[in-house]
Amino acid sequence: MTLDGPGFAPLAGGKAASLVILLHGVGALGSDLLFLAQAWRKRLPETEFIAPDAPFPCDYSPDSRQWFSLQDRAPEKLLAGLREADAILDRFFDELLASRGLDESCLALAGFSQGAATALYAGLRRQKQIASIAAFSGALPVGAAKDIVGKPPVFLVHGMDDTVVPFQSMAFTRAMLDAAGVPVQAAARPGLGHAIDEEGMAMAGDFLGGVLSARS
Repeated sequence: MTLDGPGFAPLAGGKAASLVILLHGVGALGSDLLFLAQAWRKRLPETEFIAPDAPFPCDYSPDSRQWFSLQDRAPEKLLAGLREADAILDRFFDELLASRGLDESCLALAGFSQGAATALYAGLRRQKQIASIAAFSGALPVGAAKDIVGKPPVFLVHGMDDTVVPFQSMAFTRAMLDAAGVPVQAAARPGLGHAIDEEGMAMAGDFLGGVLSARS
């Protein structure tokens, strides 16, 4: 299964020095996260941004996509869905890196909601450690810790008024990552629901920029 979606070439022109892959939430498309690329391009002028559409039609909105089904939210079902999405993304990352002459140290992931969970899982499962992961309003399910392979730095951002993915799940995910030895930072956003705000977006952009700049 091949993934595809919109993106932006490096603002500076020429060959990309790094890649940021943006993973959208359930019932959305890659284009819905291009605003992150637009916000971060000046901070990361030598970075190419790609926002693939998830591989599966959404359960409740067939014109949009999902990384895995949420019809059964038992932890083992969520993990099975994440593993299937990870296998698809892993091949996608291989193809992108090979075609651009880059390695994992130049690859960062960012995601929102279901895309945040997918970015965390796929990034932490990658056999060769990637540069970093920024996750907005997402969480890993119970049992995911046993699948962690790499330990790239992670930045979690979550609205304190989120009623879709409860704010408390950020503390659970952070504790899981801490216990696994993954470097993790977290930012709670007061008054924010299930969304990305300007300040959280700016903090995540600075985080990604700092990590990717240190590897260039």
